[in-house]
Amino acid sequence: MSRDRLIALGVFVSGIALLAIYYFSSQSDPVPAVVDGLADIDRPQIEITIEGEANGVVTVELFSDVAPLHAERILTLARSGSYDGVIFHRVIAGFMAQTGDVEFGRRDDPSLKVGMGGSDLPDLPAEFSQLSFETGIVGMARTNDPNSANSQFFIMFAPGRFLNGQYTVVGKVVSGFEVVQAIKLGAGPSGTVEAPQDVMTSVRVVE
Repeated sequence: MSRDRLIALGVFVSGIALLAIYYFSSQSDPVPAVVDGLADIDRPQIEITIEGEANGVVTVELFSDVAPLHAERILTLARSGSYDGVIFHRVIAGFMAQTGDVEFGRRDDPSLKVGMGGSDLPDLPAEFSQLSFETGIVGMARTNDPNSANSQFFIMFAPGRFLNGQYTVVGKVVSGFEVVQAIKLGAGPSGTVEAPQDVMTSVRVVE
């Protein structure tokens, strides 16, 4: 990964931490909210098995009609097993849990660069929408470049509407949100999680 990309990713980390500080004026919802503006169609789903302080299965519905490129990227990485063994490296109480760094976030050997990697696939163009970042929404992480999402994603613990129109909404949790709420929290505004981190032991496409 180039030095410029690492710097850009560092900027993203700092920015998301600052946004989190402003976020805490919001109230946490106990369960995922109903997402307005979606057609009533069948969408692909993935099942994420998590182990650590959180233990269980989380089912995510991917918005293939809203963010087709991002949904397909998650499906591709899930089918290849690329997400298996990837840790939750950044978890901020009352905000979100982030994972999906298939390059640097392996459970067996997490790198000091965890959170700065992606996959060997190209970055994706933004697919911003009118959907709001509510409790249980899954968004794609990116750098300060809007067209830099790759493999990392985050799950909202509570509404974060300041992210609206800035990050791609790619899905929502449809079951197992209590497992998401139990994911090990990180420290400080950046939410960096110390070892042992919670891990996605498997991510499977619901066929």
